[in-house]
Amino acid sequence: MKGLEICEKYYRLYGESLFEKYPELMRRAATGLVGEGSECLGFDDEISRDHDFDFGFCIWLTDEDERDYGFALSRAYASLPKEFMGLKRAADSPVGGSRRGVMTIGGFYQKFLGGKTVPDELHRWLYIPSYALSAATNGKVFYDGLGSFSQIREQLKKGYPEDIRRKKIASNLVMMAQTGQYNYVRCVKRGETGAAGIAIAQFVRHALSVIYLLNGVYEPFYKWAYRGLRDLPILSDLELTLTGLTELGNSKTEAAEKSEIIDDTANLISRVLKEQGLITETGIDLESFSYRVNDRISDCNIRNMHIMEGL
Repeated sequence: MKGLEICEKYYRLYGESLFEKYPELMRRAATGLVGEGSECLGFDDEISRDHDFDFGFCIWLTDEDERDYGFALSRAYASLPKEFMGLKRAADSPVGGSRRGVMTIGGFYQKFLGGKTVPDELHRWLYIPSYALSAATNGKVFYDGLGSFSQIREQLKKGYPEDIRRKKIASNLVMMAQTGQYNYVRCVKRGETGAAGIAIAQFVRHALSVIYLLNGVYEPFYKWAYRGLRDLPILSDLELTLTGLTELGNSKTEAAEKSEIIDDTANLISRVLKEQGLITETGIDLESFSYRVNDRISDCNIRNMHIMEGL
């Protein structure tokens, strides 16, 4: 059974009883499992349970309710059963854990967004890491009395504003060109195999980011980027291709093969760029495509920022 399912079952059995003393609070609170941890993404397995794994849940309160009820509710949360379905719960601090337990709605979003609600200025979206947006929108809300927590969540789940998505695609495309199509070959020619390996890793990293952006999905923390790729409808079949790039060596024959794979990847991505109306032709010229995507940004301030600003 996956961690999210275990956590919800635990909540239904024990968590709902926390509010028996405060029925009026239940009408304003939200509960669920969202945030950091592989269980929130649904990617957990047996290995995940060797650290930072907890079958707890989150309780989100308004600032006012946290002041009035937070301490007592945190103590009640800490008193819940420490073992469940053969698992042991992680130790809690007296006022709840940082990932689970009682917290404010605004505090939860502040942690991931740098603000207590959806960014109200377009440029602010550029500087929120994709893994933070993924963490703010993953998992499951079990209950939301006021609807305030879910209202922010649903707005975030719509994805980046289109101009920000385009800026980030443009930034990552130019980095794919620099690392994979330019610097990798030069590193190999110089015999700098370590640098060549870094160049390939960077190409793959930015290719993954482009694929997530083309899918309109926030890219999770790097160690889950490949795993999340499998669930995407667009270009998920590139998983094996990109994995192969990191596993092949840098002999003359392998380097030539890698260069072909890089250009094939570029061509496949360009087809999707064209399908989405971001460029008008296909091919392998990723650097040129990056500027064409950037030129189609409507907001002049975002468009005129440096091409790398979306990274």
